[in-house]
Amino acid sequence: MTDPTTLKAAAAGSGVFSIADAVASRVSDGGIVLWLLAGFSILTVAIIGVKLVQFVRLRIWSRAWLVAVWRDAGGGVAAMEGALARARAHPGPVARVVEAVLVGRLLGTPSEAELREEVERVADEQIGQLESGLRGLDTIGTLAPLLGLLGTVMGMIRAFAQMEQAGRAVNPALLSGGIWEALLTTAVGLAVAIPALAALAWLDGQVDSVRRQLGDAATRALGAQAWRTAAAGAGAAEVTREELLSPPANEPQHAL
Repeated sequence: MTDPTTLKAAAAGSGVFSIADAVASRVSDGGIVLWLLAGFSILTVAIIGVKLVQFVRLRIWSRAWLVAVWRDAGGGVAAMEGALARARAHPGPVARVVEAVLVGRLLGTPSEAELREEVERVADEQIGQLESGLRGLDTIGTLAPLLGLLGTVMGMIRAFAQMEQAGRAVNPALLSGGIWEALLTTAVGLAVAIPALAALAWLDGQVDSVRRQLGDAATRALGAQAWRTAAAGAGAAEVTREELLSPPANEPQHAL
């Protein structure tokens, strides 16, 4: 004789599987709205993965190298060359700004204004690379709930149209099934949008943190009086333009 507990567990399990099968069936037959939302979910995961890999490769959370650079800020040309080597060895965006300042100092940039313009250009370029792809998450977070709502409205219209065709012989199961299918698109839209917006908020916060670091690094590097004095001295002439503008042969590639 079968244990009643086993029967209850089997019934519960079959109920769960039946719901899952029903959801899968609705998704497969859900039309273009659910397929678009499924595509959005895949795109969301892809964008988040790419941005995490980019942030790790650029080592945006690394700070130790910058401490060594500021330690060399009180030295002469030799210290500047050491700081330049450290900046070039680091793949991050802050290193590119520090590198631009050091190259400008060692090359003897004609004016302070031109050097600042170059630093701003480099900083904007680095921030642009970090922000790439974030607009996609913003778009997904905005469109997914709207697509879900559109699917719900279309499902409700279809359910009431079926009721009208049934006339007086209305089957309550027909109406409830149509409403259930309609509400599913809203739930899927929210399930796609919420992780996308959460990831966008976190990634955007990391970019803002890097933006503040860029501003701080540019201000400190441009204001390092020892670097100004050393660059203006005769020792700066010993560094050739080719050595400064040509990165070392073994320098790692920073672009994704």
